[in-house]
Amino acid sequence: MSSASRSQFWHSDGRRLSGLSTLLLLSPFFAIIAFVFIYPIGQLLFISFFEPQPTLSNYARVVTNPVYARVLMRTLVTAALVTGLCIILGFPVAYFMSRARGAVAALVGVCVILPLWSSVLVRTAAWSFLFQREGLVNSALLTVGITSEPLKLLYTQGAVVVAMAHVLLPFMILPIFGALRSIPNDYLRAAAVLGATRFNTLVEVVLPLSLPGIASGSLLVFLTALGFFITPALLGSPQELMIATLVSQQIREVLDWPFASALVGVLTLFVTLLALIFSKTLRFDRLMGAQS
Repeated sequence: MSSASRSQFWHSDGRRLSGLSTLLLLSPFFAIIAFVFIYPIGQLLFISFFEPQPTLSNYARVVTNPVYARVLMRTLVTAALVTGLCIILGFPVAYFMSRARGAVAALVGVCVILPLWSSVLVRTAAWSFLFQREGLVNSALLTVGITSEPLKLLYTQGAVVVAMAHVLLPFMILPIFGALRSIPNDYLRAAAVLGATRFNTLVEVVLPLSLPGIASGSLLVFLTALGFFITPALLGSPQELMIATLVSQQIREVLDWPFASALVGVLTLFVTLLALIFSKTLRFDRLMGAQS
């Protein structure tokens, strides 16, 4: 069945819904999106361009001021590091999930999904306890003898990257798992018949065919990491602000809504461009590894 026919809506008796019926069916979804996303973003963009008067000075300030340029660059670098760490940690888990069967597969799946049921604030607070000078990580390092004194782990970029990767790891594992599960077993058997070792099969067959899932997971993790607020605010230092923390600071402490709106506009533009580039290189219907 073609992708066009799969996208149609049908009556329970097999008749296709009319265009008006489809529009009415989807109208609650579009209304919610317009109310909770489009309208607030539009309001912020309006403020950034027209308050206190029509001007582009807010955007010029974002681009020309080296302090804010460093914040933008730090945000991009942090998001890239989190994405890379999620790929390194997530691919083996996804591969094991795709090969596991029965109770083992169910157990691993629960372990991946279960963290999503807890608050990001709770998970971030747990990492703050682990990274304290007297926390579990420093205590373990001192006990083993790797260090002679507690390390400064809390309020560093490393702590932010590790904690964000922990929060976002399921969003990397699930798309890769979908892509791996869609690989026919015949491909693996054919590689074995041709004399390929397990490592060669993994590198030359499995890894290339899983690239859509890796790309999809990377996009989800990277875009989400760009707007992270709670984890950088609790685990990062004031000298290593990320853009979401800077926006909150401009609104709550400085009360500079036009400049904060300009920061949101720049971030929205970047996210939109990245999503458009992604949509041109990889179809969104392969987000979870679906085959055409």
